[in-house]
Amino acid sequence: MSVGFIGAGVIATRRITASSPDTDLPTVVGLRKMGAYFTTSNKETVNKSDVLFLAVKPHIIPFVLDEIGPDIEDRHLIVSCAAGVTISSIEKKLLQYRPSPKVIRCMTNTPVVVREGATVYATGTHAEVEDGKLLEQLMASVGYCTEVEEDLIDAVTGLSGSGPAYAFLAVDALADGGVKMGLPRRLAVRLGAQALLYNYAFSKGAAKMLLESEQHPGQLKDNVASPGGATIHALHVMESGGFRSLLINAVEASCIRTRELQYLADQEKISPAAIKKTTLDMVLQQPGVTAAGVGVRTGLNLFNSSTSKNKKN
Repeated sequence: MSVGFIGAGVIATRRITASSPDTDLPTVVGLRKMGAYFTTSNKETVNKSDVLFLAVKPHIIPFVLDEIGPDIEDRHLIVSCAAGVTISSIEKKLLQYRPSPKVIRCMTNTPVVVREGATVYATGTHAEVEDGKLLEQLMASVGYCTEVEEDLIDAVTGLSGSGPAYAFLAVDALADGGVKMGLPRRLAVRLGAQALLYNYAFSKGAAKMLLESEQHPGQLKDNVASPGGATIHALHVMESGGFRSLLINAVEASCIRTRELQYLADQEKISPAAIKKTTLDMVLQQPGVTAAGVGVRTGLNLFNSSTSKNKKN
């Protein structure tokens, strides 16, 4: 079995092919060091792969599907990591080129780079149980992986998909507090990280205590805070500043934005402003790729005009 990553993602080992129009990405260097084969051609990635991960921005997905659609074969399992892009929209696009495309939608997070990631997935109409098990086996090698209903993936994006950023922000803020009180920045960052993370993965420290305990997070917090001690005073300041509400609001904001991306994908069109922010120009520079081949037309409708006409505002 061979695995392909379009978008030059962060998971790589032998027998993996990755493609990206940007050859200067740090991840590209990392992929090569890890033994993966790298190319700038998405079509080559498809031809060399059995399991194909689409690790690109949501608004790039239609271009990529138009490009690789004619090369998809029965053996291919298509796994989309794009936030907000539904299984049905991918299947609809691929059905133009091949009947019964096998599609899986997943959401993972960056700690997969240290094999402590969290991944959830939902299977498409034509994907078999074995396809889901195969993905679970692959992703379990870099962390936790489980199957969910597709309508839960947006909430997962807001929680664990974006979650590492919340943790890193917390570590950064803790380090700032240490610097304010006189600690050198390097030491402050290390101590703040060690309190929450180990080698920047949720594998030891506070997270491991939570995962291996059946206690509620609030109970574990109370175990740290002795009566009248320094921790309970610090927690009072955090609660007064709205720390808990900020995290809840952050999860909600990420989930809502993911649903907005899904809405745009379901409308099957993209705005001129969004086009300018994509790597479309880089895509068009790839060998054998033309504007017509990736579906660029007047009005910037990326799908069949007959389909779009049936859409209602």
